[in-house]
Amino acid sequence: MSSLSRDEVAHVAGLARIHLSDEELDTFAGQLDSIVGFVASVNEAAADDIPPMSHPLPLTNVTRPDEVRPSLTADEALSGAPASEQQRFLVPRILSED
Repeated sequence: MSSLSRDEVAHVAGLARIHLSDEELDTFAGQLDSIVGFVASVNEAAADDIPPMSHPLPLTNVTRPDEVRPSLTADEALSGAPASEQQRFLVPRILSED
């Protein structure tokens, strides 16, 4: 298992623009080293005959065919609206056009 140095942790913290004290660098060096070891053990467990997957259960896309069906007319859809204009819902302006 590789051992991460304080300098490597400081470099990563610098890339992330995170200021760490000397005590935090020591703490995080050990924690990050453990995380890297855990990831390495997962990589060792993966077998070549098992395909990579994003979810443990098979997923199917639940969709319905796109078919034309009877629906409301524009006037029926707008009949309950507080305000409408040009067969559209009329809502208060929230953005200026500047």
